[in-house]
Amino acid sequence: MTLNRIAVLGAGIMGRGIAYAAALGGFRTTLQDSSAAALDRAQDEIHALIEKGVATGKVAGPDAAAVREADLAIEAVPEDIRLKLEIFTALDRHAPPAAYLASNTSSLSITEMAAVTKRPERVMGMHFFNPVHRMKLLEVVRALETGDDSIAAACEAGERMGKECVVVRESPGFVTSRVNAMIGNEAFYMLQEGVASARDIDRALKLGLNHPMGPFELVDLVGLDTRLSILRFLHRTLGEKFRPCPLMEQYVAAGRLGKKSGRGVYEYEAS
Repeated sequence: MTLNRIAVLGAGIMGRGIAYAAALGGFRTTLQDSSAAALDRAQDEIHALIEKGVATGKVAGPDAAAVREADLAIEAVPEDIRLKLEIFTALDRHAPPAAYLASNTSSLSITEMAAVTKRPERVMGMHFFNPVHRMKLLEVVRALETGDDSIAAACEAGERMGKECVVVRESPGFVTSRVNAMIGNEAFYMLQEGVASARDIDRALKLGLNHPMGPFELVDLVGLDTRLSILRFLHRTLGEKFRPCPLMEQYVAAGRLGKKSGRGVYEYEAS
């Protein structure tokens, strides 16, 4: 099946980034969200990225015309399994029978999402990374019943979006989220214990381990609530080594969610 049309469900940071990458890859792309405000913000950001790309010669003005039917639908809503199951139930009902369905989840079970559809062999994970237009990796996740053609379709779409794909078998946290969650959680334990300041822990990992971002810079970008949700899931499925640090729990309870709230580990000026 040739992929021409992509629908992205969820116009948050990840959803609008995926929509931009899909349009840039030459797909006819639609972006959907229950929030009109979220769609307005997404449209403004995507247009700004396109205009910047055109100005620098990186974008030739992709066709982002709306389409009614998708060859591939990518879910990018918050990390709530109940919400994702609702989305996949609706997608299965409305998407063309031959369409592939993918989730951008960073940790949850693709197999569980596939189970609410009548096409589990056409369901897979497509885990993009933030910011989508800069990060090269795409984790393509094979669930219990995912077919080889679905994996091939996901890799084809990812490559057209300028991504390098790695195929992983479904397991809690896949590869990157599992490692990142542990690093970030340990950094919070070190901060809680007074081992070093947040800035010095970030500097140590950037300068000593060649990480492009420190763990606190990264968690502020991803969102502390998102990271905490992932850790709670990993703790339930993989055991005590993923127990969330109490300090992270406190930050989330206090509304310190990262850049999106103006304050996380660090403070940010209102945009």
